[in-house]
Formats: sequence, structure tokens, C-alpha cells
Amino acid sequence: MKRSGSADLPLHNGHVPIWLSERMSKLGLAIVETLVSEFSSSEVIKRMSDPFWFQSLGAVMGMDWHSSGITTSVMGALKRAINPHSKDLGIYICGGKGKQSTQTPDELLKVGYASGLNANELVRNSKLAAKVDNTAIQDGFQLYLHNFIVNDKGQWSVIQQGMNGNSGMARRYHWHSENVQSFTEQPHTFIYGRNQGQILNFTDAAAASTKQKSVEIATENPDRILSEIRHLTLPNHHDVKAKDVDLKRLGSMLWLTHEKQPQDFEELLLLKGMGPRTLQSLALVSEVIYGTPTRFDDPARFSFAHGGKDGHPFPVPTVVYDETIAMLKTAVDKSRIGNSDKLQAIRKLSEIAQKAESDFEPNANFDAVIRKERDESWRYGGRTVFDKSQSPNHNNNQLSLF
Repeated sequence: MKRSGSADLPLHNGHVPIWLSERMSKLGLAIVETLVSEFSSSEVIKRMSDPFWFQSLGAVMGMDWHSSGITTSVMGALKRAINPHSKDLGIYICGGKGKQSTQTPDELLKVGYASGLNANELVRNSKLAAKVDNTAIQDGFQLYLHNFIVNDKGQWSVIQQGMNGNSGMARRYHWHSENVQSFTEQPHTFIYGRNQGQILNFTDAAAASTKQKSVEIATENPDRILSEIRHLTLPNHHDVKAKDVDLKRLGSMLWLTHEKQPQDFEELLLLKGMGPRTLQSLALVSEVIYGTPTRFDDPARFSFAHGGKDGHPFPVPTVVYDETIAMLKTAVDKSRIGNSDKLQAIRKLSEIAQKAESDFEPNANFDAVIRKERDESWRYGGRTVFDKSQSPNHNNNQLSLF
């Protein structure tokens, strides 16, 4: 079986304020509705199993781009928003953090009753995925969050997170049901995480004889630690630095949405009347929906859509956030009645941004971009968990990466 990946994240305390959590749920629902409409529920399950895409989703939803809290807050927001529409979307989210994780079996039984899926098999898969990461693989991280996401075809993904109090890090594990053969015999074609030396790994082939003698006693550690493949390790610094993003990608997107006018592009005529700041956010949301996997290797870039609740890289622009939700929701609703023009225009945003990158050359004016966003945050209803943005008493800098 292939487990899709994992991510090492700094442990952060704090909470998500209501004004942000409500918006996260609305935007999360709109993104998932678009993915189902444009692709399928299977694509949603696949995306959820990708740690890079998930991190980008959390960033574009206004959460801190690199902290452990992105997992609990994003999954909580999605569960609240999607489950009331599960019958239409064909997607069910079970489990959660702490005590909520223990409710996963009961919730899956209800899913089975509602969808006709084999609930007992789903419960078994959920328990096995948790046991493998918490017990069979003893890498120093104790699970405290478990979410099981399943569609009406029986395809599933698991997102679970463990904590290591000694290192001050959390580790998020992603599973995908595709190509599952065995949970106990080298399921980890990909085990990912910073190499910490020898670990206890009952699923490794080298532990076969030990398993045969006793599933409870392991006196020998594996001699070979599986290689690190597709693992996302995020830094301890909270602020977004130039090294955390692909400046060519970010710069070309800013150039398109701020310097070029939408009416210059025939494909974007349907979005005429929307300001450049909202267009910037919508372009990044468009990429989360339509971008290919290689586009998500710099998740911090997506924090330039709606900032972060702690003010990094800038306060959450609530006015822009609401306009983005409204635009995407309108596009999805219209597509349901056969008018997909707006959805096609939103799709074009990511396509045009990618085309512009080929000849785009950024300069080192990254700090000015963040300074500009912070200075103008008050214009867009900028908010953090601390306070609201105030009008600055000094001139703004030019927004430019070229």
C-alpha cells in the first residue's frame, strides 16, 4: 500500500477566531464543490492524501502557513461545511481531534447506513491506519488527531497527526486507499520524516520473523530505515520569508492581477469589475483547485491569498475573503444550471498565471510586497487574532516583484 506522504510542523498553541473559522468553512465548501463539479469526488479524496496540497489549502484559507494548527482547523472547517451536503457531494468526513477521533467508528457506521457502503470494512481500515502510525511505526510521535474521509464509491483517505513533546514538532500522516494490498507488510512504500536514526517498525520486511514469534515483543530494531520520499518539513520561523516561496510563481501572479488589467485578457472578461486584490486571491484559489501536484511544493505562496490569522505574512483581508467566497460560490451555482462561463474564467486564472511564468524574471523586492499588504490591510478589513488593522500614517510601497 502507498501512503501518500507526511509533513513535519512546528507545534503551535492558540485558537481560530469565529470570524475566520466561519469563512474557512465557506471557502472550503466552495473549493470542494468546485472540485467535485469539475472533476469528481475521487479527486477530492486524492487531493486530501497529498500533504503539499493540503498545506496549500490551509494557507489559502487564511491559517498560519506552517503550524500544526493548520491540520485541526482545516479539517474542522471542512467537516462542519461538507457533512451537511454529503448526500449531494458524495463525501463524508469522520473523526477529528482528541475525543472526536474516538467517535470515528460510530460516524462511519452512520455513513454506511446512509450510503450503502460496507461500514465494518471502513471502520477496520480506519483503526488499522491509526494503529500502524501509532504502534507499528514508533517514530516518537503520538497520535492525537484522526480524520477518515470517504466518498460514496468507497474510496478513502486518512489524515492523522501525532505530537512529539521533546522536539516541539507535530507530524501529519496522509493515507490513500488506492492500491491498498496490506497494512502490515511494508505498507509504507513511502515513510517520510526527518531521519532520527533507528526506529521500531513492525511493518518492515526485516521484522517478519519477530512478528511471527510475537506481535507484542520486538527485541530487534530494523537495520534499515526506509528512505525519505515526498516529505514536507516546515521551518520554525513564523514569518514568511523569500526563501519559503517560489518568487517566479508569486511574482508573475502579482504582475497579472495588479499590473495587467483583467480586460486585457479575453478569457477574463467575465470577471470584469472585480478589483485586483480580489483577483489575486481568486488566482491562488484557482490554482488550489486546478493546479497540478508540482505546483504545491511551496505552500507558503498560498498565504498571499488571504494572509494568516497571526498576521503572517499579513492580516486576513476579510472583505477580500468574502468577495472570493461569493465569486466562487456564484460560479459553482451557475455551473449547476448549465452556465459554466464564470467557472471557466476562474480556471483560466491559473492557466494564464502559469503561462506568464516562462518569461517572468522577479527581483528581490519581496519585503516590499509584504509591507504593501500590511500597510493597505485596513482597506480590506484586515484582521488578526490580536486586533483589526489600522490606517497607516506613512506612504505605501510599490507592490512589485519585477
